[in-house]
Amino acid sequence: MNITICVAQTKAAPWEEGFRAQLPGAHVSTWKAGDPQADYAIVWSPPQAFLDEQPGLKAMFNIGAGVDAIMKLRLPPQAQVVRLDDAGMSVQMAEYVCHAVIRHFREFDGYEADIAAGQWSYRKPRSRADCPVGVMGLGVLGERVARALRVFEFPVHGWSRSPKQIDGITCHSGTEGFNGFLAASKVLVNLLPLTPDTQDILNRETMGRLQPGGHVINVARGAHLVEDDLIALLDSGHLSGATLDVFRTEPLPAEHPFWQHPKVTITPHTSARTLRDESIAQIAGKIVALSRGEPIAGVVHRDRGY
Repeated sequence: MNITICVAQTKAAPWEEGFRAQLPGAHVSTWKAGDPQADYAIVWSPPQAFLDEQPGLKAMFNIGAGVDAIMKLRLPPQAQVVRLDDAGMSVQMAEYVCHAVIRHFREFDGYEADIAAGQWSYRKPRSRADCPVGVMGLGVLGERVARALRVFEFPVHGWSRSPKQIDGITCHSGTEGFNGFLAASKVLVNLLPLTPDTQDILNRETMGRLQPGGHVINVARGAHLVEDDLIALLDSGHLSGATLDVFRTEPLPAEHPFWQHPKVTITPHTSARTLRDESIAQIAGKIVALSRGEPIAGVVHRDRGY
């Protein structure tokens, strides 16, 4: 069994060592142009040249949750694209989103500004009933986030492409349920996969349907958000703030208006980081299952893009 590793913007050596330990009978190497055909590939933002050299791949395992960078490429026709099921990312995402929602709801950003100005301030407590949270995307990460928010007794709505039922969550689905979902939400959390259908989905029209004083949290992909539309809605007062972890250009350019906007909180794409050991163990288990002809979870539907 030949396994090749092709990961951009991250060190390949620890992944190599981990897979050798997990699959001692396999030949594991980091890809170099001209290498022999591999059976399985471990990838993150691989170049087209890599895929062109590997027409016989049986499966590619992405080491992050989003597969949009892979789906833009010409893929080997028979190769399955497999995403991580979780591998420790869902709890990180739940932590991040709950922190962002609570920071907004409890007005901790306002307290921080007052403290920086040397002011001892008081704000009237808010009712959770007046702060419904909408989670857009109810996959593994989205469902975990929605359930975590319910622990803090926020009303939680969820929207997905196909119908779902989650205890304690008001679920909406499809085109016919989208506008109602937005209107029911004051805080909007985006956890959708990036596909041609979801690019620019956070725009003036959709964000304008949120309840007045809304807050937008984007932890999916930067291309979901029309940045100028967000700034316009913040400046008009319809939205009270935004928490953004992902951007169209990363790192965020020094001249970008988000850096200085008083209603925008930014973090450097750190809401849910890949945990290497957990990911290696999960992927190795799936490789063993595939080699036995057994089905595995996380296979991406090429027509949907996730």
